[in-house]
Amino acid sequence: MIKDEMATALNEQINKEMYSAYLYMSMSNQCANLGLKGFSTWFMAQYHEEMFHAMKFYEYVQRQGAEVDLQSIAAPPAEFSSPLDMFEKTLAHEQFVTQSINELMELAISHKDHATQIFLEWFVTEQVEEEETDNDILAQLRLVGENPHGLLMMDRELGGRGVTVPVDYTAGLSGGE
Repeated sequence: MIKDEMATALNEQINKEMYSAYLYMSMSNQCANLGLKGFSTWFMAQYHEEMFHAMKFYEYVQRQGAEVDLQSIAAPPAEFSSPLDMFEKTLAHEQFVTQSINELMELAISHKDHATQIFLEWFVTEQVEEEETDNDILAQLRLVGENPHGLLMMDRELGGRGVTVPVDYTAGLSGGE
């Protein structure tokens, strides 16, 4: 069983992951409204990843015998000035999440909570990948600039992203195994 302070922090992370999903859903919506279906698809896949992250935390808190405390989710911004603006905000948000994961790891270390440290290692690695991907897309968007042909090429490329995480959690993340 985890300590109350750790359970509280993990519950706060569930909320942050749910907010992340909302943020990416909002970005997906705006891209769809702009006719950038590929960007919309990319952000919707990101939405599903964030929901998966939230469920990992949710199930971990439950497995550790602590109470899950679902909190209100703040409304994300609904409008962005451009795809570049969206990805700049995406990177900043992922850096915020990385800091939050690092703080959770420090708390687990201070509590000598080895199980939670092992659980969090997956997220540490995931955040490195998230930031790298965002930086790569940002670099391309900066190269493209205002060129509509380049933006449409990126739209096609980003539209090829599929969802690589489960999206049905009725049987839990393990699918009832």
